[in-house]
Amino acid sequence: MTVLDPTSARNEACAAKKRADLLIVGAAQVLTCVPTSGDLVGCIENGSVAIASERIIAVGSTAEVTSQVDTASAQIIDAAGKVVVPGFVDCHTHLVFGGSRVKEYAARMTRSAAEVKALGIPTGILATVAMTRAETLGRLVESAKQRLQQMLRCGTTTVESKSGYGLNLAEEIKMLEVNRVLQSTQPVDIVSTFLGAHDFPPDVSHERYIETVINEMIPQVAERRLAEFCDVYCDDGYYTVEESRRILDAGAKAGLRPKIHTDAYSNIGGADLAASISAVSADHLNYTERPAMRRLAAAGVIGVVMPALDFAVQHPRPFDARAMLSEGMTLALATDLCPGCWAEPMQFIMQLACRLYRFSPAEALLAATWGAAKALSLDGDRGTLEAGKFADIQLWSIPTYEDVIYRLGHNAVQTVIKRGRIVVQQEA
Repeated sequence: MTVLDPTSARNEACAAKKRADLLIVGAAQVLTCVPTSGDLVGCIENGSVAIASERIIAVGSTAEVTSQVDTASAQIIDAAGKVVVPGFVDCHTHLVFGGSRVKEYAARMTRSAAEVKALGIPTGILATVAMTRAETLGRLVESAKQRLQQMLRCGTTTVESKSGYGLNLAEEIKMLEVNRVLQSTQPVDIVSTFLGAHDFPPDVSHERYIETVINEMIPQVAERRLAEFCDVYCDDGYYTVEESRRILDAGAKAGLRPKIHTDAYSNIGGADLAASISAVSADHLNYTERPAMRRLAAAGVIGVVMPALDFAVQHPRPFDARAMLSEGMTLALATDLCPGCWAEPMQFIMQLACRLYRFSPAEALLAATWGAAKALSLDGDRGTLEAGKFADIQLWSIPTYEDVIYRLGHNAVQTVIKRGRIVVQQEA
């Protein structure tokens, strides 16, 4: 007769389990952002998340997770009364820029564009180009890092950062080098996008500048591996559809995947271009018509919409989110952080999306996490809470996730975990 040693049996059972380094337990709600039948955000009550090294190893009810995972040596986070969600992904920003356009912004509260110009206040993209060119790489790093720190405190763990305020080879490279430094010196993941075709420099002909973008900038950016995407501003007064196609084709040949700013202030066919080349995302879309929305949906192009930009410029034609969703598009929310729209917290973006654009709280959360990750082709490793994904997680000190769009101007974030490491801990 064999006598089993109960201690040995327990040890063998523990050895078969994955060992957790960090365990979030007892959350009022865990929002996986993996849709289930009748539940767009995959809500688990009394939920837990187990983490080993950089990745999630188990998600479910507290009973399920603790039965699946060896928690003997894990650091425990008691999430009772709190909400656990994926880290935000901000998929459209102009994070790196010099100076400030506060005088322009403040003057526009009471004056027309013509009146602001008559006052001699520098305005628009070219004003920021001049200020950015005047800054050293080090000063650009420090100012962008301050913005990133605030974004992280508000739950954003991945940020796309565009160039586009250089408009010559050296300055565009400088902006992308800032992104590289930021990636190595702080916890937020930075995804770089080359946007040399943001505007035209005042001292170079349009055709000559386009040739410079195609024949000098894109090859240098690709050779130095400074960007993952190539973007272009395809709109009236900026780049035509044909010019945009040439630039995006050149970027694609160099290994830079296409994105496009389009239909922000007119409809010249940029959305159709995005669909025809299967761009990763089409951003702004204020003037996009329903047939183009259907083509974008069929091509799998993510629509990136930015409520704060519409708010900041008092846009004459706010984007039609409900039409895009009804036509089958996947939407992402982004801040469009830039000198003309200085918005850092994604919670504010969700609040605007729900109140002004008729997103449900669940739709807004999904667009700020999973949808935004798809807009950067990163949904394979972030944007949801699933085993195998990076442990990019935020804990909200509120009783339900709907409270995040109800408590206006309030930062609900108590804890931020980036790749399995606690990087923000704030008072509840």
